[in-house]
Amino acid sequence: MLVTGFPAGMFQTNCYILAHDDAKECVVVDPGQDAVEPLAQFLSQSELEPKAVLLTHGHLDHTWSVAPVCERYGIPAYIHPEDRYMLTDPGRGIGPTMGQFIAGIEFREPAEVIDLADGDEFSTAGIDFVLDHTPGHTQGSVVFRTEITTEDGPLQIALTGDTLFQGSIGRSDLPGGNHEQLLRSIARKLLVLDDATAILPGHGGASSIGQERAANPFLVGLTTSQ
Repeated sequence: MLVTGFPAGMFQTNCYILAHDDAKECVVVDPGQDAVEPLAQFLSQSELEPKAVLLTHGHLDHTWSVAPVCERYGIPAYIHPEDRYMLTDPGRGIGPTMGQFIAGIEFREPAEVIDLADGDEFSTAGIDFVLDHTPGHTQGSVVFRTEITTEDGPLQIALTGDTLFQGSIGRSDLPGGNHEQLLRSIARKLLVLDDATAILPGHGGASSIGQERAANPFLVGLTTSQ
C-alpha cells in the first residue's frame, strides 16, 4: 500500500494519502492550510483519484482545505459529529485570541459530510478502516486504523491526528480540550494496540506504539486500565 504525505501550511499539518498498490483510488487525511494545490499535483502525477477525506478532528489546521478538496473531486468528508460544528465555525475551536487570525474568512461544510462513531468500520477506496473515538484534544478527536501488508507481514497503522505524537501528546488548553480525558483516550484506545503498530500523527514524524510506550514522557505510568 502507498502511504505518503506532506506538511501543509504555516501549521505544518501532515496531510496523508493512502492507496492500495497499483490502485487508481485513494483516501486523503487532514488537508490543512494550503493543501489543495500540492495535493492536486501529487494526485495528478500519481494518477490517483481521491474517494474520501478523513478528518481526525475539527481544528482548522487539519480542516482548512476540506471543502475545496471535496468540491474539486466530488467526494465526502468523514468526521466525528462532536467536531462537525468547526467545519463552518472554526473559531469556536481555537478561542478568541487565535480566532482573530481568521476574522472575515468564510468556511463551509463540504456538500456531503458523513458522521462517524466509536468503533465504526467502513471502507473507502478499497481500504478498510476502524474508527476509535479519542476525546481530549477536542471532543470529536478520532484515530483511524487500517492494516497494510509489508515484507514482514501485516502491519497496523494508526492515524492519530493530534491525540498522540512522536514524543508528545496533543494540547488540551483549547476549547473542548481535557488533559485527563486525553490521557484516558490514549490509555484505552492506543496503548492496547500492538507495539508494532505504526502511528502517523498530525504533526511531526512517524513512530510506533512500542516506541511511545517506552520513551514518551507524557505516557509514564499510564496503563490501559486508566
